[in-house]
Amino acid sequence: MKKLLLLVGLIALPSFAAVSANVSFASDYIWRGMTQSDGPAIQGGFDYEADSGFYAGVWGSNVNFGNGTGSELDYYAGYSTELSDNVGIDFGYLVFDYPDSTPDLKFEEIYLGLSFVDLGFLYASGQDSASDYLEISYAVGPVSFSHGQYDEMGENTNLTFSFECGSFDCGITAYDFTDDGYSGVDEDGIYLSVKPACHLNSCITCGKGYKVIAGIQFFP
Repeated sequence: MKKLLLLVGLIALPSFAAVSANVSFASDYIWRGMTQSDGPAIQGGFDYEADSGFYAGVWGSNVNFGNGTGSELDYYAGYSTELSDNVGIDFGYLVFDYPDSTPDLKFEEIYLGLSFVDLGFLYASGQDSASDYLEISYAVGPVSFSHGQYDEMGENTNLTFSFECGSFDCGITAYDFTDDGYSGVDEDGIYLSVKPACHLNSCITCGKGYKVIAGIQFFP
């Protein structure tokens, strides 16, 4: 039996110079193929981007891990630039903080993103005892494919068809998460996403799909 979840609403806050902000409402917070909220989520963040390629930001969402943890705050800073017409690089530091978690679930990653024409590569090195994450992606016109491996947790695969809807970027994505024994739960579904046009160079901030405005998700 499938359940239908509907994403609704967005408050787009004004941007000043290189600073932007947003607030969104989502039916489910999906990250690396896994649900983080197990239901509706209210999300928002602030981003700063310099002409030099430096960027920084903070982003937050409610979460539900079934252990009393109810909020997530992410802090990130990095540098993104194009080495040539076909080659881009993005690297930085990302902190995942869960202020009300017991025990403390906070962890940090150093990430490196590389792009060559339509081929993308992302490696996130978990600090201390945190797991590493590796993802490859490829795009042909409006169709993109990605496959990620999250150490000790599982693999996620995404196939997306992207299109413009007014001033927003829209996409229909089929995704699948295969558990490697961490939680014992496999997740898969199809969802429609609508988000502001990605203006940041960072593959981390925009690539994670933080700024979801509306969508429909189907889960088994």
